[in-house]
Amino acid sequence: MLYHLLFPLHKYLIVFNVFRYVTFRTGGAIFTAFLISLLAGPSLIKKLRQYQIQQQIRPDGPQSHLSKAETPTMGGILILLSIVVSTLLWADLGNRFVWLCLFSLLGIGGLGFFDDFLKLTRKNSQGLPARYKIFWQILLGLSVGLYLCLWPTGMSFSRLAIPFFKMWLPDLGWFYIILVMGVIVSTSNAVNLADGLDGLAIGLFLMASATYTLMSYLAGHASVAKYLQIIFVRGASEVTVFCGAMVGASIGFLWFNAYPAQIFMGDVGSLALGAALGTVAVIIKSELLLMIVGGVFVIEAISVILQVFSFRTTGRRVFRMAPIHHHFELNGLREPKIIVRFWIISFIFALISLTTLKLR
Repeated sequence: MLYHLLFPLHKYLIVFNVFRYVTFRTGGAIFTAFLISLLAGPSLIKKLRQYQIQQQIRPDGPQSHLSKAETPTMGGILILLSIVVSTLLWADLGNRFVWLCLFSLLGIGGLGFFDDFLKLTRKNSQGLPARYKIFWQILLGLSVGLYLCLWPTGMSFSRLAIPFFKMWLPDLGWFYIILVMGVIVSTSNAVNLADGLDGLAIGLFLMASATYTLMSYLAGHASVAKYLQIIFVRGASEVTVFCGAMVGASIGFLWFNAYPAQIFMGDVGSLALGAALGTVAVIIKSELLLMIVGGVFVIEAISVILQVFSFRTTGRRVFRMAPIHHHFELNGLREPKIIVRFWIISFIFALISLTTLKLR
């Protein structure tokens, strides 16, 4: 909005020319989203407490979590509000990729909101049945994949970039739609699984979104993409503003969600953020790189898959409890230590992902 309102004024006053630059508007998006979260957070927490919108604790979970039963949830509303308002203010709204990211964010955010609503009304941790959640996630993922394949911008979106390889770009054809769906659905659920300790998921997401802020900027500039030998995606630089909004919103929410948490994001936040991150990854042609950037999310998801598979086939559990952060918690590690160590591992994964820019 500000881009469309203020940039045309550069003809009369040169200072407005700064709105032309993605870097300036990304900085504005980060600061705006952070400020919205910081200022609106206390009021939202107060309202959620007033209406007793509180976290539903798993009865089979760590006993230390029982004290969190009165902590307000559905704080993801604050995150989504910060991201959407900041993006609408600072992004070029003529860019279709921006709207595609917002579509994924709000589409899955609505699904998460309904899931949280059912948990609250039923007074337990069982919300919308998994098959229904997966169905709507698959539907949105297929929609994004179909859109990208039918309306590409100067390139074939069905080509897949392989990390550490510059010349190997297999064309998946229509199967690419399935890949897009898989990336969005798996990332959405992986972020959701990591949301089990105070500040854990949002801290991990902050590092992943910061990494993709840089990657989006690089993929959207022809000369830089050519130099780094990565796929150039025309128009993808504007996704940088959306990623910046996610970074700012994450920092602002972490202010209240850090241990001990004053508010939890709920499924309305975790499912939506994962879907948005997956959408960004497919837009800038870094689908497989997401497995490295979000390495901790992958580990969390794999721990659940292994646990379920082992228990159903052998009757035995691999971990004391899944996702794996609960395993360490039951083994005696204090919650803050687990959180910070997972953040450190996530930071290392982010650094490894950035090395792929030159190690090709």
